[in-house]
Amino acid sequence: MTRLLDIGLERITNLIMDMGHLSEDLVNSALESYEKGTMMRAQIFEGSEKLRFLQIEVTDFATELIARYQPVAKDLRLIQSFMDAAYGFSRFGRYAYDIAEVLETIGPLPNCDKSQVSSMAKTVKDMIKLSVKSLEKLDKNASQKLYMMDDSVDSIFRNYLKKVLTTQTKKRNFEPRCYVSALLILRYLERISDHACYIGNCVHYVVTGDPSPRR
Repeated sequence: MTRLLDIGLERITNLIMDMGHLSEDLVNSALESYEKGTMMRAQIFEGSEKLRFLQIEVTDFATELIARYQPVAKDLRLIQSFMDAAYGFSRFGRYAYDIAEVLETIGPLPNCDKSQVSSMAKTVKDMIKLSVKSLEKLDKNASQKLYMMDDSVDSIFRNYLKKVLTTQTKKRNFEPRCYVSALLILRYLERISDHACYIGNCVHYVVTGDPSPRR
């Protein structure tokens, strides 16, 4: 027999999956706008706001489920983790908007070297996809994979920052707009990477009851 709680869990699961897929689309759109020089701030802001309202809906509904059915053990961990994941997906949307705003503020960057951003973006997009899938499948092993990918993201950011500070600023053809825009976007991607890891932690906690993978 289906429990009333199960009906509620199905609904909140669908909300979370909608958030995950929307946040992934927004980050992809923001990165595409940077690569192609197209202005998409308004569209991405609209999507980011939708994620923010969905986060509120998830939190309110999760609170109602806890108050009404008083879940325990794995059911309670799942609801708590959904609230945390909803926040993470909302942050994906916000950082996507921040990326789009860089282009809007600084202007088109057709002659800039975007290879470092492209390299990090590929890893971060894979991390978003993995975090969404891990939540859908409740794959507790995804957290360790996500942290390994996060190490790569952190390394790219640190190396590029050192490069800009120690080498590029000494060149006569130094173009501040190129490096400022790249550093900002790399930083936003690094934060998205962190939140993807936190979502992996949520899944590990749901399945095992152990939050230890977070570093």
